[in-house]
Amino acid sequence: MKAYVFPGQGAQFTGMGKDLYDNSPLAKELFEQANEILGFEITKIMFEGSAEDLKQTNVTQPAVFLHSVILAKVLGDDFKADMVAGHSLGELSALVANGTLSFEDGLKLVAKRADAMQKACDSVPGTMAAILGLEDAVVEEICAVIKGDVVAANFNCPGQLVISGELEAVKAACELATEKGARRALLLPVGGAFHSPLMAPAKEELAAAIEATQFNQPSCPVYQNVVAKAVTNPSEIKENLIAQLTGAVKWTQCAQAMIADGATEVIEVGPGKVLQGLFAKIDRSVARSSAELV
Repeated sequence: MKAYVFPGQGAQFTGMGKDLYDNSPLAKELFEQANEILGFEITKIMFEGSAEDLKQTNVTQPAVFLHSVILAKVLGDDFKADMVAGHSLGELSALVANGTLSFEDGLKLVAKRADAMQKACDSVPGTMAAILGLEDAVVEEICAVIKGDVVAANFNCPGQLVISGELEAVKAACELATEKGARRALLLPVGGAFHSPLMAPAKEELAAAIEATQFNQPSCPVYQNVVAKAVTNPSEIKENLIAQLTGAVKWTQCAQAMIADGATEVIEVGPGKVLQGLFAKIDRSVARSSAELV
């Protein structure tokens, strides 16, 4: 069975999507449509912008989404998914790819998500840190004893967990993790405390937009970040998508559930190969590749 997976923020690079734009009339049409929907020329930033330009949340999220979703659309009949999943932002890409959301609605939600998250970052400063070489349970225990808001945010693969929260609380958790034997505990260059309680204002704002959007019956199950299991009910998909902004990305558990449900091949759709690398650390027996135009 084929599992198609979609990357999140951080996978962006200058020139992303240009090959699609240049070689596919459908891709060109969708990119131009995206410029209109967003109200600015995101294609110019994607194709020619600096790393700094691409790092702005209101650019990064739609850019990664567009690269992934347009590639999936251009694959056409070659896109044969038995199941889909996306890492954080990538969950919205997955929901367009399996027909739960239309291209236009998906892009509008991504833009709304990016805007709401940026506002939350500006009003409540926070950060994230990667803890390497400790068991998940140990990291969760560390977060529980630290004063202030800090939580396990991204379960990326065994031995790699990202924590998120208030700056001082995250720093204190990093110090304690090092004491407990973490191989590394390093602050990440991110604009805020994503997937933590500090994103509550963004969650409220995005919830209203999600509730007002049409969610269709998907063509195949989506393995959602907050529940780490197959979901096909549109109203459940909505609930889980809303919960995701303040909830953890259970990527390790999603990957394990997909494999348990029969996934033998993982195809990453969009920029980079981060998710293939994580799958390799979770179960090397699963075939891994990137989706490509033939």
